[in-house]
Amino acid sequence: MGLKDDLIEAKAQAALASGVDHKDIDTSEGSAVEIESELIKEAIVNFLTESEFRITRLNAPVTVEKFKIPEQLVNIELETLLGEYQPILKVLKQIGSPLGLGEIIDKLEGQIEAAITPLLEGGAKLAGLELGKDSGGLESTGYVHIGEDPDSAEGFDVEDVDGQRDFTTVKLLREDIEDLL
Repeated sequence: MGLKDDLIEAKAQAALASGVDHKDIDTSEGSAVEIESELIKEAIVNFLTESEFRITRLNAPVTVEKFKIPEQLVNIELETLLGEYQPILKVLKQIGSPLGLGEIIDKLEGQIEAAITPLLEGGAKLAGLELGKDSGGLESTGYVHIGEDPDSAEGFDVEDVDGQRDFTTVKLLREDIEDLL
């Protein structure tokens, strides 16, 4: 049975309830009951297809397909730039100080530091990242929500029909259909 058949049956049952004899109820094609039921069915279909339904509650996981981060400037520590030369400067100071060369070694260290100091702030670049789910290089977790924020994707599971029913709501809001009534 469909909507039209249900309407015909409802009209027949109403006629019976009002005292009309069963054999006097005509529900055949072209009868007043059949035509009225067809018109009511079409009116309902028109109403529903013209109505706007609103998602009032939705919790769903998000699949990130692409993720791109441009190059990033990186700060470098002075000790990193001095690297292998820092112990040499220490040894030179230890050897040179008794010989009166400490001041020259301090100047050398100062000149090296002055030369590399501009590199400390943003002195290197981290390569940009461009990952995609198809390349196997992207794994991301997130969620979308309408309504109350579930705080975490662990707060809902929409993998099956029960979860979809529990965490999704679509409503026809009366104020959206006033002009259709």
